[in-house]
Amino acid sequence: MTFRIISRVATILCLMTGMSTSHVQAENTVVSPGKKFSIHFSVKDTAKIQGALFWRVDYNGKTLMAESQLGFTLLNAPSMDAEFKITRVKHSKHDSIWKTVYGEQSEIRDNYSQMQVTVEDNQSPPRHLLLTFRAYDEGVAMRTTFPVQKAFSTLTIKSEETRFRFNEDLLTWTTRNAQGSYKKLHLSEMNLKHNYERPLFMKNSEGLHLVILEAGMLDYSRMRLGRDASVPNTIISRLGGTVSLKTPYSTPWRVLMVAATPGEILESNYLTLNLSPPNRLADTSWIKPGKQCREYSITTKNSKAMIDFLAKVGLEYLELDTGWYGPESDEAADASTVTRAAYFEKHYPGSFDLPEIIRYAKSKGIGVVLYVNRIHLEKQLDELLPLYQKWGIAGLKFGFVRVGDQDATKWMHDAIRKCGEHHLFVDIHDEYRPTGIERTYPNFMTSEGIKGNEGAGPTPKQDVENTFIRCLCGPADFTMAWHQKRVKLSWSHQMAAAIVYYSPLQTLFWSDPASMFTGDEPYMKFFGALPTVWNQKRVIHGEIGEYITVARRSDDAWFVGTMNAMKRRKVDIPLSFLTPGIKYTATIYYDTDPEGATESKSLKIKTMDVTSETVIHADMADNGGQAIHITPVAKP
Repeated sequence: MTFRIISRVATILCLMTGMSTSHVQAENTVVSPGKKFSIHFSVKDTAKIQGALFWRVDYNGKTLMAESQLGFTLLNAPSMDAEFKITRVKHSKHDSIWKTVYGEQSEIRDNYSQMQVTVEDNQSPPRHLLLTFRAYDEGVAMRTTFPVQKAFSTLTIKSEETRFRFNEDLLTWTTRNAQGSYKKLHLSEMNLKHNYERPLFMKNSEGLHLVILEAGMLDYSRMRLGRDASVPNTIISRLGGTVSLKTPYSTPWRVLMVAATPGEILESNYLTLNLSPPNRLADTSWIKPGKQCREYSITTKNSKAMIDFLAKVGLEYLELDTGWYGPESDEAADASTVTRAAYFEKHYPGSFDLPEIIRYAKSKGIGVVLYVNRIHLEKQLDELLPLYQKWGIAGLKFGFVRVGDQDATKWMHDAIRKCGEHHLFVDIHDEYRPTGIERTYPNFMTSEGIKGNEGAGPTPKQDVENTFIRCLCGPADFTMAWHQKRVKLSWSHQMAAAIVYYSPLQTLFWSDPASMFTGDEPYMKFFGALPTVWNQKRVIHGEIGEYITVARRSDDAWFVGTMNAMKRRKVDIPLSFLTPGIKYTATIYYDTDPEGATESKSLKIKTMDVTSETVIHADMADNGGQAIHITPVAKP
């Protein structure tokens, strides 16, 4: 008994002082606050190498992710993946609530158990890594820090080998680009040469849903995911380029979320925010989320017509798209000048007086957003931002941005920061997907990285897949198109999408000029009342690629969106999220022909009294949906 006590005391002292003993090499564990998840870290010998780094994840007491190796391959230096020993282990807990500047909810709880493990290798002098593991009840996360040390002050990562090894051949939803369609493949069917976009959504044979994400990426190469050829059922990180670093330096977080339903994971997408740095803008009072419409003819007349429409309906922003300063693909174009591209001069005759448009918009309470191609942003950014602020521009839309390598990542986030310093919000288009940047720089409003309605648009199936997968990253600019026949989504489906997709800057009527509306259409009341930021979110039910229902609250009003795909579907929507004992009025927008009209450019509207005990029945076409606006009955 005495020997056991002395041994345990000696081990604790070694952990506290950083001394190395055989006990330290044993498995180290951290458990989430509610005991859903546990992360296990160990240094082990394999058949090929000694002192390899491994992590394992258990969920509800069962191993979900088997021992998976970690490491880095370096440029012009030995790899950091072997000959390690543990020198220090530190445990801590954290539980706080922080208020969002704006978001899907007004407050977010950040509650986790943390384990930090310091390891050193056998190089001379030894090289050190600090591995941080966080166990939440929503999922787990890990990252690596390269601390200040004698061995090096700078280095270049050639590849990061963070592995996720599972116990079976999981079903996955894969896409190779941010705006691509999804393919359902088993892990074993994933092409070894392909890099797949994150998040990577998966499902096991027991019906559990899993997803791998990236969080807190500010100046690192983007992570994509591939199948590891050397280990079965294993996903490995693949970077978009080398990473040059100076100590101290921390990688982004590698995240694994698990839940019984896909909706539970979507409800917890705030995890990427918890893993991102807090707000770095000194002043956020000027940031005003809202809805925007695009004016693409680049004429004064049509811009003013759109401004009148926006003001009448209750929308907030006019977006002036490509062509206002010349051809966007021409490197010689100057985004500090107002010079209509020849295409618009030919096809949309008329003048374009930008100062007058800005003045007129301001007189109507409308902000102006300018589109600028990344070619000119990269060349002229420091010149343009103070100029646009002087002009009275509200925000910028970045076009055709570069993504992937470290330089592209760093430029992008520096540009967002600089825009914030000049009181300009940002909408990023094309292949960029956020990883929590909206917490760090709240002037980042939204981004594309999704198949929206700019072109032919997504199929209903892809649209509903995006809600569960793409929306885990953060805000998504879906660019709704209303009257266009090429879009095969019903009006009620698109109205529901405006609720389900979270985007503080919501783009409505992408391809529709003001002349196509009167502003008095019955459905316009919905869009005028629709918030873009919220106090609370509930995912009621759904299945990936089939259907989804999301309820959102703004003050005492609720908006409920149901999007459908694949077949005509009837679902029940319980309103149990409403406050008991209060009577509400529900205005319901639904499909005219749920029997299956594939081009539903019409809808029906009805109102009814509801309470928290009401169940609303939705009957939707295979491309349809339903949108509901619920408000308390005014007291007499």
